[in-house]
Amino acid sequence: MILGNICTRDCLFCGVKKGSPLPVDSLEPAKIAQAVNKLGLEYVVVTSVTRDDLPDGGAAQFIAVIEALADKKVEVLIPDLQGNWNALGRIIYASPAVINHNVETVPRLYQKIRPQAGFKRSLELFYKVKAKNSQICTKSGFMVGLGEEDGEVFALLDELKSANCDLVTIGQYLPPSKIHLKVDRFVDPALFEDYKQYGEKIGIKHIEAGPFVRSSFNAEEIWKNLNV
Repeated sequence: MILGNICTRDCLFCGVKKGSPLPVDSLEPAKIAQAVNKLGLEYVVVTSVTRDDLPDGGAAQFIAVIEALADKKVEVLIPDLQGNWNALGRIIYASPAVINHNVETVPRLYQKIRPQAGFKRSLELFYKVKAKNSQICTKSGFMVGLGEEDGEVFALLDELKSANCDLVTIGQYLPPSKIHLKVDRFVDPALFEDYKQYGEKIGIKHIEAGPFVRSSFNAEEIWKNLNV
């Protein structure tokens, strides 16, 4: 995770600290490259806190990290950049292997759970990526157990497919502490399989779905299987 550990948003499901972030660390990309090389990684997932305090939403730091890892396959899990599509365009130009952006939940729950985000803005991000570089793999993820209904999950998969999203992860919401949003329901593993089968039937290239699935679950293996 880059750009510090303090987020400028206050989503009800998230355990990341909220407040005023520290200045961007210009040495961070080099430090990450050093750690990646020491660990011997060939595929790297890079994410961040949301940095609405930065004019480009932190895009420049993502680009610097991608460039520092030029000999690796990089998956970036980015925020919505507040709809700054010029900044997104620069990330696309840096050519990561995968651009991931989590929609997190169904549209109806956005105002309650993540009021500083916008579902249509998130969908537009996928359209923009594919329009500029159709070779970049697009990916998204969301949680169940936040108050959604099954019909809304299937409708969300339809929306992601229409927005040219290639890969999807679906996991069970688990509150990070007692003060966070409580679980609305625990989804049966068989229902996760129904979500997966439906999404892949409508044309999403691959879905990972299960109680403990998270955004980076089997990330390298999935990408390799799509590119053999």
